[in-house]
Amino acid sequence: MTINLVSIWHLYKDIAWENTPHKTTCEAYILEMQNIIDQRKLTEIDTQLVDHFRAEFRSRGNRNSTINRKLSCLGKLLRRHQRAGQLSHLPDMSKFPERNGRVRFLSSAEEKHLFSKIGLFDPRYEDLCIFLVNTAARIGEAVQVRWSDVTDTTVTFWETKAGLPRTIPLTDAAAEALSRQTSRNAIGPFASIKYPKFRYAWNKAKQEAGLGADPQVVPHILRHTCASRLVQSGIDIKRVQDFLGHKTISMTLRYAHLAPSHLNECAAVLNKLGEDTRRTIGSETD
Repeated sequence: MTINLVSIWHLYKDIAWENTPHKTTCEAYILEMQNIIDQRKLTEIDTQLVDHFRAEFRSRGNRNSTINRKLSCLGKLLRRHQRAGQLSHLPDMSKFPERNGRVRFLSSAEEKHLFSKIGLFDPRYEDLCIFLVNTAARIGEAVQVRWSDVTDTTVTFWETKAGLPRTIPLTDAAAEALSRQTSRNAIGPFASIKYPKFRYAWNKAKQEAGLGADPQVVPHILRHTCASRLVQSGIDIKRVQDFLGHKTISMTLRYAHLAPSHLNECAAVLNKLGEDTRRTIGSETD
């Protein structure tokens, strides 16, 4: 008898996962792993099963970071199953090492072109994009915002990946995007937006904006774009961490290389030492 991860998923999906795009992604991962199980007729939830998944994901060209995300989802599901007394022990879920990839963010011209294209599908989608790029919010966080979470100057995100609420100031552009939603939805500014439809419009707009060949231009790039702009403008990493709601500073440090201005002092010191050396050499030859 083969393992039925899909059945286990349905047991715990509404307990362990909130209704966000992340939950939809995890469901897709579980379906993919169930397909692997069915093809290979695997029957035990053990380390060998996880190794099968690792090998199969590698053969499909998945990067280490992608494999780790898939196994993280599986691990969360199996821990729930174990706590319910349905699994005697957990398999080895150790992660692959990950390389720090290049952070892709939108230029101002790319942003303007892409947003104008997605706005043709639905003005709410353009306003959502404006809101995301000005708040560094995840889509799941944005659609959970209620009008009671919004003031004239701030927005509070209660449903966050880190599990901790955060309140951030609104830019003029973000506030204007919110104000345009007041007549569209009584619950929250973006509560009526369905992620699959938004993602479909995003992919179409991406093609029309000439960005179709870039696999990194996904909605999450708006969070990267906001973070990158903050760092490039000289905002210190700790403040950027708080703005993004990262649990640890190490998650924010991936953007640190975008702020090279603090290294100018190093170059200035080296320039001065070089000048002193040249003057010393010059005086010795006089």
